Amino acid sequence: MKKGDLFEGVIEKIDFPNKGILSIEGQRITVKNALPGQKIRGVVTKKRNGRVEGRLLEVLEPSSLERPEEACVHSGICGGCIYQGLPYEEQLKIKESQVKELLDQVLEPGSYEFEGIKGSPIFRGYRNKMEFSFGDETKGGPLALGMHKRGSFYDIVSTPRCQIVHEDFCRVLEATREYFAELGTPFYRKLQHTGYLRHLLVRRAVKTGEILVVLVTTTQRECFGGLSGEEEALEGWKERIIGLPLEGRIAGILHTCNDSMADVVQSDRTDVLYGNDYFYEELLGLRFQISPFSFFQTNSLGAEVLYDTVRRYIGDTKDKVVFDLYSGTGTIAQILASVAKEVVGVEIVEEAVLAARENARLNGLDHCEFIAGDVLKVVDELKEKPDLIVLDPPRDGIHPKALGKIIDFGVKRMVYVSCKPTSLVRDLAVFKERGYRVERVCAVDMFPATANCEVVALLTRCATEEENAENG
Repeated sequence: MKKGDLFEGVIEKIDFPNKGILSIEGQRITVKNALPGQKIRGVVTKKRNGRVEGRLLEVLEPSSLERPEEACVHSGICGGCIYQGLPYEEQLKIKESQVKELLDQVLEPGSYEFEGIKGSPIFRGYRNKMEFSFGDETKGGPLALGMHKRGSFYDIVSTPRCQIVHEDFCRVLEATREYFAELGTPFYRKLQHTGYLRHLLVRRAVKTGEILVVLVTTTQRECFGGLSGEEEALEGWKERIIGLPLEGRIAGILHTCNDSMADVVQSDRTDVLYGNDYFYEELLGLRFQISPFSFFQTNSLGAEVLYDTVRRYIGDTKDKVVFDLYSGTGTIAQILASVAKEVVGVEIVEEAVLAARENARLNGLDHCEFIAGDVLKVVDELKEKPDLIVLDPPRDGIHPKALGKIIDFGVKRMVYVSCKPTSLVRDLAVFKERGYRVERVCAVDMFPATANCEVVALLTRCATEEENAENG
């Protein structure tokens, strides 16, 4: 087969995260976003070193596992979810087999206990945070607000009936889109770097029902005739949001200015239009204050399952010093702190560290210390020596040099929490080489309908020859 060739076939399996696999005349072809059992038509986009990649053109026949009537109306167009229409139990089977296959590439099968996958307590309306983008669905089309169209960097699909968020998200989204469409407000065009509307950030706590709404724009207010016109438009938008019939309660409405050329949600300046610039969520009996841009697990109920697994794996913390590296807003640290002697969290995002300190104060935990800085550098400066370590790094895993320093602490037990299984297995290979044994692994599905899941691994240090000699 060569680039540009058309092909038809049935997807045999799906490799992590979204790589559908089929074979034609002995040739293995990888096609993203196709489901096992689907008969598809595709086109070859790349052939290199015997590997062939294709692009999905059309699903000719659905998989026998699919239930299209249960899928989100935006399925297949929106770039967010790939498992819409697939029963949740089938999604879990796929993710479980993917994780196990990846682990067995670096660990000897049978050398560790694989506990399978734990499902999310709810698989619809589970997300507590969404970042929606402004744009148009077709060039010159009406204002859209939602997710990127599948396979497109520019086109945006309005998603007023998204299934993975609470209906309050959809009401805020539609009210915002309609309001600025009525005003004729231009969205930010990435190539020309012109326009006003960039993103809409919505966060909603599952336990408390509190909602934070953030409109992210540029400072190009010429479309309103200047500052006073912009203030009047923002006031009108705020009143539109306050007047919505929501199940939850608006905790704050904010306006964030972002003139970065990169397509990221960030703040150059944030003004509070109504209420507060934070809201509260509860996990496992603890209360957490969450700011607009601070990290917090996007599935609150799933996070309780995840952190309960971490707590079970880490075991007894009584009178022990625990390091929580890549600690975010300090959630894991505080969950482990109840009987620990001391918990030290290290996190590079300063805003998250400030939130962690405030949350520890709210929860009456005075033996938690949170340090702002890069783990790679901070571990050299820590005076305490840990008894236990919890690792919860970003998607790319742990920097190789930082990983070496962490292993050098020589603790008997570590728990590694990963949101990207491929990064985890890469790092587990290093742990194995450096004298650690993987005892148990459990996957936790924090992201139903999508290709992602979390994985928790318990590692124990193998005794050295000197230690074995000392123990007889």
